[in-house]
Amino acid sequence: MRLGFRLVFVALYCTSVMLFAASLRNANDRIFYKICAARVSQSRLKQQLAGKQLRLENLINPTSVSQQVSQQGNQPIKQQIKPIKPIKQIKK
Repeated sequence: MRLGFRLVFVALYCTSVMLFAASLRNANDRIFYKICAARVSQSRLKQQLAGKQLRLENLINPTSVSQQVSQQGNQPIKQQIKPIKPIKQIKK
C-alpha cells in the first residue's frame, strides 16, 4: 500500500515539475519576444531621429542656405513674388 502512495506521489511530483518547467520556458519565450520587439522599435526610433537630425542640419547648414538662396536668385522675380488678389469692396 505504501509503495502505491509513493509511486503516485512520485508521478504527481514529476508531472508538476515538468509542467512548471514548461511554463517557465513559455514565460521565457514571451519575455524574449518582448525584448526583441523593443529592440526593433528602438532601432526604428533611432533611424527616424537620425533622419530628422540630418534634415535639421541640412536646413541649418550655411552651405545649404547659400545653395537655396542662389537657386532662388536664378529664378525670375515674377516667380518669386506671388501677386496679391484685390479685396472686393462692400457697398453700403
